[in-house]
Amino acid sequence: MPEPTPKADILVIDDTPENLNLLSTLLIEHGYKVRSVTKGSTGIRGAQVMPPDLILLDVNMPQMSGYEVCQHLKADDRTRDIPIIFISALEAVSDKVKAFQAGGVDYITKPFQIEEVLARIETHLTLRRLQNQLQSQNEQLQQEIRERLRVEDERKHAEEKFATIFQQSPNPIAIVTVPEGQLIEVNPSFLSISGYTRDQVIGSSITKLHLGHDSATFLRRLQTTETFHNLEFELLTHSGNVKSILLSFDRIELNGTTCALLIANDITERKRLENEFISLVSHELRTPLTSMMGALDLLSSGQLGSLTEQGQQVLSIGIKNAERLIRLINDILDLERIRSGKITMNRRSCNLADLMTQATEEMQAMADRSEIQLSTEPMSILLNADPDRIVQTLTNLLSNAIKFSSAQTTVQMRACSSDHASSVCISVCDQGRGIPSHQIQTIFERFQQVDASDARQKGGTGLGLAICRNIIEQHGGRIWVESTENQGSTFYIELPLNI
Repeated sequence: MPEPTPKADILVIDDTPENLNLLSTLLIEHGYKVRSVTKGSTGIRGAQVMPPDLILLDVNMPQMSGYEVCQHLKADDRTRDIPIIFISALEAVSDKVKAFQAGGVDYITKPFQIEEVLARIETHLTLRRLQNQLQSQNEQLQQEIRERLRVEDERKHAEEKFATIFQQSPNPIAIVTVPEGQLIEVNPSFLSISGYTRDQVIGSSITKLHLGHDSATFLRRLQTTETFHNLEFELLTHSGNVKSILLSFDRIELNGTTCALLIANDITERKRLENEFISLVSHELRTPLTSMMGALDLLSSGQLGSLTEQGQQVLSIGIKNAERLIRLINDILDLERIRSGKITMNRRSCNLADLMTQATEEMQAMADRSEIQLSTEPMSILLNADPDRIVQTLTNLLSNAIKFSSAQTTVQMRACSSDHASSVCISVCDQGRGIPSHQIQTIFERFQQVDASDARQKGGTGLGLAICRNIIEQHGGRIWVESTENQGSTFYIELPLNI
């Protein structure tokens, strides 16, 4: 059985062996650990090597008095805080005053009562423990204060650095609340590109200022997305001009309020040059391509003579690539016409079930060739939409799902009403290879494909989803995707039921 832990370590310094034996025996019996010495110098060395919790010190000793021993102990950092109780037969007040002046905490006269000695020892040990606790707590508090001051300094430095960057950045920057879309801070570059004054902007919302033709769509994306990078957006300035910008945003917490940090990049001039180039190249290519396709069709008809088997293979490759180039040019022109508003949506009342059935029938042959099962759950509900463009969107999504699915799997298209019954949601689900998480946000941008080899192997142009997004957004809806790699993807379309 282990020995009990001593209540405290006490050093007794007295030149009288009888006193030492008496005090040691009594203290040990009451659970204290006791070290006893007869010389002051020995007691000083012992206290320095292994500081005790308390010292009982005689006054009258040869070579070095108790007062001198006490003064030496109080002058040393190692022993300064040890409580020292004098025990002496001297009863004069002057002797007691001298003891307290030397650094003692108490004075007991001989002959003493053991109960008194024990009570005073316990009192001063308790005071020492409380003092140590207070000192420890004070040091901890000081450390916490220093740490908080350090953190506060770092925070202030970071805020000052952010404020400098925010104000001096050549990129337009704005901070808006989520979900309201209320502007609470903008930098000078934002005011410069938008043409508004600070008083006109602060406190107003994105939709109230009409900062873009599709401000409402952007606000919905802001409310449902944590972060987005390089979102193309048309900014409507105060003077009515349109600026093309690339917009990125991230969610931030500002004074307990959820906000979005918006950073824009003006690409108006780049877009103008890009559109001119695309339009020029596309139109210039269509004429010679039409002639090429006519010539290739004439060759394949056999009217100019028969070809060898190898010649037929080469001709087939030429026709396939010419058709792919024509699709690319048509997609580019189609996308630019939709984006520029040159193609209007011919809306009329139509039944969604008929559109879903038509899209399925158009893609059935492709599904059969790929050994893919098409499963459609049409929903009979009236839409105010351009039926041709909705069918174009659905066939594009079905085509992608079939292209990127393995044989003997299923592609499913279904529709359902939203919880608030003000919109309908259409989903196209496949069991294909899926989309990496880092590409989810960019898959609807132009010329974006999961794999660069898809254009060669699958015959895609990288424009189909961009066209789909523009069609759906012009209907006041939204399109998005959820995907898990190697498990499949589900594309969603939400359309309002505003007849």
